[in-house]
Amino acid sequence: MTEKVAILDCGGQYTKVIDRKVRELGVYTDIFPLGVDPDKIKDHNAIILSGGPSSVWSDGAPKYDKRIFSLGKPMLGICYGMQLINECFGGVVKPGVKTEYGQILIDIDNTCPVFDGLSDKEHVLMSHGDAVAKVADGFKVVASTEGVVAGIWNGEKKIIGVQFHPEVEPTVNGMKIFENFLRKVCALKEVYALEDRIETSVKMIRERVGENGKVVVLVSGGVDSAVTAALLAKALRPDQVYGIHIDHGMMRKNESDLICANLAKLGLVNMQRINAEDEFFNTPLTIDGVEYQPLCQTCEPEKKRAIIGHMFFVVTEEAAKKLNLDFDTAFLAQGTLRPDLIESGNPDVSGYANKIKTHHNDVGIIRTLRDKGHVIETNWDWHKDEVRQVARMLGLDEEIASRQPFPGPGLGVRMICTDYIGTFEDTDKVNKLDEVVSGYPYDSDIAPIRSVGVQGDNRSYRSMAILYNNVKGKDALDCDFENLYSLAKLIPNKLDYINRVTYCTNKNEMQGATFCTPMHINHENAELLRELDAIVTKHLMNKKTAQCFAVLLPISCDEGKHFSVAMRAVCTSDFMTARSAMPGVDFPIEELKAATKEIMDNFGDKISLVLYDVTGKPPATVEWE
Repeated sequence: MTEKVAILDCGGQYTKVIDRKVRELGVYTDIFPLGVDPDKIKDHNAIILSGGPSSVWSDGAPKYDKRIFSLGKPMLGICYGMQLINECFGGVVKPGVKTEYGQILIDIDNTCPVFDGLSDKEHVLMSHGDAVAKVADGFKVVASTEGVVAGIWNGEKKIIGVQFHPEVEPTVNGMKIFENFLRKVCALKEVYALEDRIETSVKMIRERVGENGKVVVLVSGGVDSAVTAALLAKALRPDQVYGIHIDHGMMRKNESDLICANLAKLGLVNMQRINAEDEFFNTPLTIDGVEYQPLCQTCEPEKKRAIIGHMFFVVTEEAAKKLNLDFDTAFLAQGTLRPDLIESGNPDVSGYANKIKTHHNDVGIIRTLRDKGHVIETNWDWHKDEVRQVARMLGLDEEIASRQPFPGPGLGVRMICTDYIGTFEDTDKVNKLDEVVSGYPYDSDIAPIRSVGVQGDNRSYRSMAILYNNVKGKDALDCDFENLYSLAKLIPNKLDYINRVTYCTNKNEMQGATFCTPMHINHENAELLRELDAIVTKHLMNKKTAQCFAVLLPISCDEGKHFSVAMRAVCTSDFMTARSAMPGVDFPIEELKAATKEIMDNFGDKISLVLYDVTGKPPATVEWE
């Protein structure tokens, strides 16, 4: 390709989404670290600076060569990238000007060529704590939100900076912004297709494995590993590929049976199903010299993920030995996606990305094997929606291609484990939440548990708010959901110690403080969550909801009941951002009522609260851990 764009990675969670969006528009891209030598990108036609978790004014800000701004290339800076442009040209960026997370309505100057064809107000995705306090000379403000700078433009230099993220779904006209930048500002015309990358993947497999190499592929049953298996089958002989499915005791209801039936259709001749619940739940491990208790005694999310990821390899290695294979000579293949590596803070993808959560396919032992050149990851350069497209292009059944995501750790990251007994004790924080909620028709509480989120491209591990309908004589689900979602967006922006908001669907009005009791991963709890998850999926999964599931919580407001359940349903195309599916819009309110009723009818002796997660990503992640 003679036309190409350089994307400079500042450590943002959405860097690869920028890459995908630009390629969707038919423009070839290369990703470089922010500190790249300017000579390496001097032949690129344009430069895009990504977002990032750092502050441009901090000592820990990523280093870069200022000569990149002297190359005379059209440039687009996103979030941190905009702040870097502004500072480099003499402007000022400060913290505390305004914090914004989630979808925001901004004012647009559509005389700027990058905003050509847009309205004067646009919905965009914000995720920042710092903001421009003084605009650099030569730049004018072309977007704003309540007086805060959301876009700057220098027509002479062809440099645009936007505080929001045009690459993600909540920015409604983000693709139009990219198209305007690429076609009208940069004048690029060439076309680059997804099919080229499929052939590149097949060629890579053949070159890496060779004529007589052997590959062990971990198949979970999801679209990612299915595509990897299909690409291996396309590239290699059947006797070179060995499929292994591990049931770790944290699969969904009937999941393993369905998986093995589907995998047989892929032509995997050498296929093993391994039941390993006991090994995963009860084995103490030493990982990188650190001793870990068994999973059944572990509460901290990152430790749970590390244990599960390590055990996957231990069980796989044992299975490989029985096949007379070892990973000094054989290859391990897995369906790793680019977002997995970005969220894991993998240094091979980004030198600056903040770790949000460790993915089971990117734990230390896998990274070591990867460094030795013995891991094959066919989907390394793709996002979830691209993998679905590849699945269809490879002829996989739609049942697989459109299958909702299921994390490798499975239900293990949907059981919120704790040793804590008691309530949320910081009354000052509870009172501040009450102040934010006052004026809305809801009672509020803070649950004595935490979950993982992503705020300002950083991992957060913060508290969860619970809202209750407090209108007398009304059913819990007889409420104004648009009003509720506005409040759910407001709370994390006002209170930085909250990253997730839930709404109670089975109780009208708050009935006492929420208390916590100890909970760990075990067979009984996994069985309970399996049944709850099946109910939620049956009622809430449809063509609009990209993913839905249940989360088992160790909280209650009823004596004698030790659990609550949260229902999570999201709408997204890229899974790097998501919005909570809205009842009455994305699925019928009657289905939410039916799910709540079925849960209480069948498990009312154990379940105290039935909650619906009304938070987007950001500030919460789709999964809770």
